[in-house]
Amino acid sequence: MENPQDIFSSNGGCLSDIVIEKYLVESKESVSHVQLACSMQDCAFPLDGTELCIWNTKDPSHQLLILRGHHQPITAMAFGNKVNPLLICSASLDYVIMWNLDECREKVLQEESQLPSTSALGKGEQVEVTFPVLRLAPCDLSLIPNSACGCLSSENTRCVWIGSSVGLFVFNLANLEVEAALYYKDFQSLSILLAGSCALRNRTADQKVLCLLASLFGGKIAVLEINPAALVRAQQCPSMGQSLSVPASSCVLPTSPLYLGIAKEKSTKAASEQRRAARNVMKDQRLVFHSKVRSSGYASAPHVTMFSPKTNIKSEGKGSSRSRSSCAREAYPVECAVPTKPGPQVAAAPTCTRVCCIQYSGDGQWLACGLANHLLLVFDASLTGTPAVFSGHDGAVNAVCWSQDRRWLLSAARDGTLRMWSARGAELALLLGKDMFSKPIQSAQFYYIDAFILLSSGPEFQLLRYHIDTCKDEIKRYKQKSKSKLICRLSTTGAVDMTSLSAVNDFYSHIVLAAGRNRTVEVFDLNAGCSAAVIAEAHSRPVHQICQNKGSSFTTQQPQAYNLFLTTAIGDGMRLWDLRTLRCERHFEGHPTRGYPCGIAFSPCGRFAACGAEDRHAYVYEMGSSTFSHRLAGHTDTVTGVAFNPSAPQLATATLDGKLQLFLAE
Repeated sequence: MENPQDIFSSNGGCLSDIVIEKYLVESKESVSHVQLACSMQDCAFPLDGTELCIWNTKDPSHQLLILRGHHQPITAMAFGNKVNPLLICSASLDYVIMWNLDECREKVLQEESQLPSTSALGKGEQVEVTFPVLRLAPCDLSLIPNSACGCLSSENTRCVWIGSSVGLFVFNLANLEVEAALYYKDFQSLSILLAGSCALRNRTADQKVLCLLASLFGGKIAVLEINPAALVRAQQCPSMGQSLSVPASSCVLPTSPLYLGIAKEKSTKAASEQRRAARNVMKDQRLVFHSKVRSSGYASAPHVTMFSPKTNIKSEGKGSSRSRSSCAREAYPVECAVPTKPGPQVAAAPTCTRVCCIQYSGDGQWLACGLANHLLLVFDASLTGTPAVFSGHDGAVNAVCWSQDRRWLLSAARDGTLRMWSARGAELALLLGKDMFSKPIQSAQFYYIDAFILLSSGPEFQLLRYHIDTCKDEIKRYKQKSKSKLICRLSTTGAVDMTSLSAVNDFYSHIVLAAGRNRTVEVFDLNAGCSAAVIAEAHSRPVHQICQNKGSSFTTQQPQAYNLFLTTAIGDGMRLWDLRTLRCERHFEGHPTRGYPCGIAFSPCGRFAACGAEDRHAYVYEMGSSTFSHRLAGHTDTVTGVAFNPSAPQLATATLDGKLQLFLAE
């Protein structure tokens, strides 16, 4: 682990920018385990046991206001909520006193001394404090400008200060993780290294935090001024060079595997076009007349009717309506409601067959689902009509993916083969056999706007360039002319088997996310052709699915929103991550997934996340809340997969017994 001193210096920051000791006083008696108090401008602490000391941070003379009235050591104090008048309450074993600070200051100036009203108390029960947490206080990081605290997103600003005997911690209420830690021993300018009492208060004027500390051993009392923006920036934004981003922010490097694959394809196309142009060039040849020359028709009688237009054209019905609907596309409603209204429900197979995976096409017109009975089915988005059947696998189809142009459909199965199908004719276009892969394919998809095929097998993922031959030759119809070529392969750190793979295909992106069986999530940059970052212990169990916020062609999001992605693991809920910080932004728990890997999905607008569960329900979460907003019923078994329609507010779910359920917006 890095030394905090090294972290702060590597960011060009100074320790004094994070915390400054503004005032130090020493009491004759220890004030350890005493409840201290802070307001916007004042700090209150006991001095010499029975005296209440008030220090104003705005007073340039640093004069203390000392209030006397207790005969027993003061044990607790608290400021009132009102600014005018500013009240403070102090308690001891003999009295509870309410002080009006404005009146007390006036009397001190007049050199008068008068005790305020008191109420006697009996001797209370003494409790020994052994837990190191001394104080909890709200921490509002949303007041800090984004430029000053750019590492922490807006979704991650609901935090709380935890004051302990060894330091101060910023605890995130969304993901239940510590965002930043300030240890007293790491700052040589501080006089107190072990605290016995603590009080914290946020100042909205300058976005600073006022901290009042009392020494655990001795009578030292110190007032600290903390800059939370500098603290978070120093610990969350170490010098990593250029930050990661899902949308491509730079051109493809000449050494990138993406450049090599595209450059070779362009050179091949250029050579083929040159050969085709050479064949089409007209050469000078001699003109030869044969014995019989066909008449040109000038001597024959002219036809009465030269052209008769066809006037009995009828609409083709279904096909023309589909083309009309595709031409007039409507934008996805960004402020739409959650699809919770139950729609049609169909059985994907006659018998109870598990649905392994589902995915909508890019235009939202079709829904593909892979089954455990080795079949791949394509339904109409409304789940009506007879589905198209794609047969050929000898194992459960565990991955399906549509191409960006919706012409091709990719499927991977437990038999170790990868197949590419023509989406229109349900014909096999490309077959990659099991002899090409060391282990069964876990994930497969199109990548870089259909330029590549990306798949994971064992501890590595492969980037393949492919060519589909669309020419039909009835004589050699069984001879495969389509081909693929391996461009590169990359392995995970530690060479552990991959459990999930994800990349964006709808726009250019150099980022590939991979999950391993060692509970890590690894980020690969294919522009550099290497691993860029590793998130250790992303979940308590191996991640079985990574889902990126890919949006759709029917809606538009902010560019930084595409850096968000979801991960899920059995028994550990669902987590939201930000690629820029490599930190968990939110932890979604509330859906039971104790024994079966249930699927997750992002909505096209980026506002919702859906997941399956073992209690025969699907759950929908809003990005701003860690608890689910809707619980969708109507299923007959475990919900294994979920998918949002990219063109309309619809949600499709799949179950363990082979049922497909559609949910519509109200």
